[in-house]
This record gives sequence, structure tokens and C-alpha cells, in this order.
Amino acid sequence: MTNPPDAPQRKDLAQAVTEAGLISQEQLEAARKLQQKTGAPLGQVLAEHGFTTAEDLVRITSVQLNMPLIDLTAHKIPPETLRLVPEKLARKHQIVPLDVVGDALVIVMADPYNTLAVDEVARHTNMKVLPAMAIPDQVRQAIDLNYKLSSEIEEQVRRVIPSTLREQLEQQVPLDRLAISDAPVVRVVDLLIREGVKNRASDIHLQPQSTELRVRFRIDGILHDAASLPLSVHLPLISRIKVMANMDIAEHRRPQDGQITYAVDEKELDIRVATFNTLEGEVVALRLLDKTLPLFQLSELGFLPEALDKYLRMLRSPLGMILVSGPTGAGKTTTLYASLNQLDKDEKHIVTIEDPVEFRFGKTSASEINPKADITFASSLRSVVRIDPDVILVGEIRDSETAEMAVQAALTGHLVLSSIHANDSVKTLFRLRHLGVEPFLVSSSLISVVAQRMVRRVCPYCHVLGEPKAEEKIVYQQEMGEEPEHFHYGSGCNFCAETGYFGRTGVFEVLLITEGIRNLLLENVDADTIRAQAIKEGMMTMRHDGMIKVKQGITTPYEVLRSVYSIS
Repeated sequence: MTNPPDAPQRKDLAQAVTEAGLISQEQLEAARKLQQKTGAPLGQVLAEHGFTTAEDLVRITSVQLNMPLIDLTAHKIPPETLRLVPEKLARKHQIVPLDVVGDALVIVMADPYNTLAVDEVARHTNMKVLPAMAIPDQVRQAIDLNYKLSSEIEEQVRRVIPSTLREQLEQQVPLDRLAISDAPVVRVVDLLIREGVKNRASDIHLQPQSTELRVRFRIDGILHDAASLPLSVHLPLISRIKVMANMDIAEHRRPQDGQITYAVDEKELDIRVATFNTLEGEVVALRLLDKTLPLFQLSELGFLPEALDKYLRMLRSPLGMILVSGPTGAGKTTTLYASLNQLDKDEKHIVTIEDPVEFRFGKTSASEINPKADITFASSLRSVVRIDPDVILVGEIRDSETAEMAVQAALTGHLVLSSIHANDSVKTLFRLRHLGVEPFLVSSSLISVVAQRMVRRVCPYCHVLGEPKAEEKIVYQQEMGEEPEHFHYGSGCNFCAETGYFGRTGVFEVLLITEGIRNLLLENVDADTIRAQAIKEGMMTMRHDGMIKVKQGITTPYEVLRSVYSIS
């Protein structure tokens, strides 16, 4: 920005909206009549009665106050400008410092009438403050994306943890000494978790290196560096996390697992903690599960209409087995939960066997395995069939005994849903055979296999049309049989942290176990023959599903190639 915006000068709202062409004179008269009846402000009447959208109302207010309207998605905020206004103050008033122009600070506000915010920022910075405005959602997102943990966490780390505390940690002193609310280590752990939630991270990794403690967030399936901390804080941080997860702080060699229930703002988190010892020290991974998020519907996961229709038909089956396959992090549990959510819980008795329970459903019976108490998937399955269930969700088929019990349950009048690790839908059939299930039992019990992967979505805030790269063009042509003119790419912005991607969706292949597939299973043919038969019968492969989403502008060929990997 080169010229500072002028101070706001209020115009008559009716004049402003008509001059801007946002509503017609007839609409204005209709709004005034409603205003007389309700006594509400004109702006509120315009928005509530459909004369304008919420975004249009922001534009109306901008015109009325003669205040610049800023598109925050198109602006990168300099770090030195961000440091002028602390995060606490920015969140309190929902403002973002945008730029310094001469001796003035330009701030972007969600509420342009908040003069207290302008006064408080002016007092804090000792600068002239020039207000601008933006759509409130953009302001909130800009605050979340620009105020990173680095500055505040560095301040806490600079308060060097006394050597006496390090000695106490090593000697396993009483645990309540580690829970002092103003201890820097407590604040640092809180900041890490809050920053992870703010950045939509599914996992937080603390990895000690030879000279530093590396902090990384997994966002949309990809790890990103979040902070680099002094190695001296590694032991206190690990010990604090172990205390929170009820783990043994004196044990550093053996892997440990724990769980933390944690509240961040209005979100209740279930955090799964795992430690593993390396040559550089203990690595800690925290998986963040937001209990407040609503369950996904199957239609929200990324199924194409034809595939979703097939899968919904399979869910109506009263008995048999449906498997969801893919690697770790492919979204299998999300699909299984969405499937349970689709079923009628009033007329069916639904029982889940999980490790651990990640979401509590109403009107279902949930249970967890506990190997230390000899409660496994297989033993639980053996007992569950005696309590008259209609639907059984088995968290994962990971051994021969569980596979055999799941097949038996499916053959004896139950609908069994489960996940399994396999590369694609056809390989899932052979995975069951490797686990010792006879081909005739696979063909008799299995209804369907859904193989899936997660791909990142093109950022909706910075997507542009771009020329396809050579490799992407070749793969797209091979899969779709047409030459692409362009693809949608994210150019990088504040909202996607310059990655060009924001959020994820699924790519799927739904294999129905038809008579043709059953006959091939009994004939003991190879995977390629079964795959060819499935495609002939209408199965869409994950790669083709992904390329359709490329054509729709949802993702990029790179994402499909990265996620749906094939050696060929």
C-alpha cells in the first residue's frame, strides 16, 4: 500500500447502496416499508430479508462509511507489522494489522464501528491508526493464519528452565510440581496444542535432532515445520506431555501410549500420545481428535454419485461383510463412521469394537479392546455375536483370528463393517487369503470392498487456471482419453499457508462382489484378471475417480499421482 486510506466519512446508507448499484430503488422502498414495521436498522433489514447477502452488507457498510474494503486473501502481512499488535489484542477486537504507511498503521476490522479498537491499538503502538474493513470470516481466518506460535513460544523458552527443574524431572519428583500453571514448560505445551488446532493439524510431532527440537504439524496429510526449539527444552516438554497422558516419566527407552482430554476454546480434544526412543532421544507424536466436530455424511466424503449409489445399496444388506481398505491416514475410520451414521439405529442393534473408540454414537454400543487384559478384536467378536447384534463394526482386521471371526459373523446373519490395510480393492481379496481365509469363505461372506485415499483440495481462495505440466498431461490423457486444456492450481495465499491446497477429499473405488467376481475367486486367478473383470462390470478405479475430480477443479493431477501411487 502506498497511500493511506482517508478517515471514514459516513454517508447516508440509502444513498450509499443505491449509488453503488447494490439494490434498486424499488427494493429500497420495499426495505423502508419493512423497516417502518419492524423498527430495525436499514442495514439489518436489507440483510435479513434477502435484499443483500452478508458480503454485500459489508460492501454497503464500506460505501456508507467511505472505508476501504480489503480482500485479505490477496495480502501478505509483513512480520514486522504483525508484531506491532499482539495476538491477544487482535483476537479481542477481531482486527488484523495490515501495513505501515508513513507514520500510520493500517488495521483491518471485522466491525468498522468499533472505535474502542482503534483507540486501544493507537495507545499500544503510539501510532496513528487508519481503519479499513473486510468480511468478518476473512478477518478471523487471517488472525488464525498469521499469528503463529513462534513469537510467544520463543518468549517462554527464553525464560530458561532452571537446572534444578531438569534434575527434578530426571529424578521423577512428585508430579504435581510439573503442573504449576505459570511454568514455562506448561505454557509451551499449551501453545503447541493450540497452534496445532488453529492450523487444522491432525498430528503434532516433536522430533529431537542433533542440535534442535523439531516441531512439525501434519496438515491435510502433509508434514510442515512449525517451530525449531532449543534441544534443552526437549526433556521438560516430553515429561510434561507424559504427565498429562498418565505415562511413566522415568521410562525413556520403551515405547509408551497415552491419552489426554484437552479443551481449546470451545473444542474438546481427545489427544492420543505415542513415544518412541531414537538415538537422538524420544520422539513424541500427538494425534488431535476434535470431539465437537459433527459426523460426516457419506455424501460429504467425495464419493461420485454412481459410486455412492452402489455403496448405499450395499449398506442396506442385512448380512455379509463390507471392508474399507487403504493405508494409514487414508480416511478409513471416517468412512466407517459415516456408514454407521447412515444406518437406522432405532431398528438395528449396532455394536462397535474399536482400538480406541474415537467417536461416541447415540443408540449404539461401543467397546474398546484391551490386549493387556486379553480383550482383542477376535475375543470381543466371539462374545458380541451372543448379544444379538444386527450390525458389528470391527475397527480393523489385522490378524488371522479376527479375519476368521469376522467372516463367521458375516455368514451367520450379521452385517460386519471393518477396515483393512491393502493397496486397492482387489488386493484386499488377496489380503484376506494371506490371513488364512479360504477363497470360498471370502466369496460367500464379502459384499463389497471400498478402497480409498485422501487428496488435498485446491485452495478456493487462490485457485487459478494453469497450463498442465508434461507428466500430468500424459497421465490425464491416458486415464481420461482426452487432452486437457488447463488444470486448476492454487497459487498460494494466507489461507492455505502458501501451499495452494486447503482441506482434503477422498478418491474411491467400490468393488462389488458379483457372481463373476465370486467365480474368479473360486478359480484362484491372479489380481489382474479380477481387476479386469471388475472394470468390465463397471468399477471405477481410484485413479480415474481422482482424474474426474481434477477435471472438476477439485484437486490437481500431482495430488492424484502422489496419493494413488502405482509402480507402473
